[in-house]
Amino acid sequence: MQKSPKRILIIIPVYNESASVVRLIYELDRMYPKWDILVVNDASQDGSGELAEGTGKVTVINLPFNLGIGGCVQTGFKYARNQGYEIALQFDGDGQHRVEEIRKLIKPVREGLADVVIGSRFNSKENNYEGQLLRRIGIKIFEFFSYILIRQKITDHTSGFRAYNNRALTFLADHYPTDFPEPEVVILLGKNRFRMIEVFTQMLKRQGGVSSIPITKGPYYMIKVMLSMVMAAVRSRIVTDENLNHEKR
Repeated sequence: MQKSPKRILIIIPVYNESASVVRLIYELDRMYPKWDILVVNDASQDGSGELAEGTGKVTVINLPFNLGIGGCVQTGFKYARNQGYEIALQFDGDGQHRVEEIRKLIKPVREGLADVVIGSRFNSKENNYEGQLLRRIGIKIFEFFSYILIRQKITDHTSGFRAYNNRALTFLADHYPTDFPEPEVVILLGKNRFRMIEVFTQMLKRQGGVSSIPITKGPYYMIKVMLSMVMAAVRSRIVTDENLNHEKR
């Protein structure tokens, strides 16, 4: 028997974020009580998984060892695909995203305007985000690279605040990059003709945990990510016109 489609799953990747995860879960449950929440605990050492389970509000997957952000998020996509969700929302567990802005990402997906919606700190002249200079320079380089490689301007490649329709989450369940994935996955999605848009979202100060992007290894990180973006662009398309025509039947 085919499973009935479920509406929306909020995926929270967590690594040592005990300072923020409980408050975040209760806030999400209060504002979106009809949606499901999945916490993917990436072998945290501070009890984050146990704290999330203790709320009684979420499903928790405790990974046996640390996979990194790519493997953590892909686990969430595999769960969403297997459970038949229509939409998956990626929402970082560090308290930097605004819970009330989730609907801004969900709305274009629900209305069929995009397959993927990215919450961006930078696509508004009125943004007040103040990040480290090296990080901001890197993000501008990624923006330039994405335009060169897929002819689309994406202003916030490192955003962990994204919504995906069923087609996109199903694709990423099998093909999500594992090493510093956010910039690479933009190129992968663009290469395979998924429709991406950005909406302006604000970012708060981190409430707990540490960034998955090692700013102290700036030059090494930049070179590695740019190479991965190029490799994603030169790979053969995974979603072909034949696949698309079959889906539309």
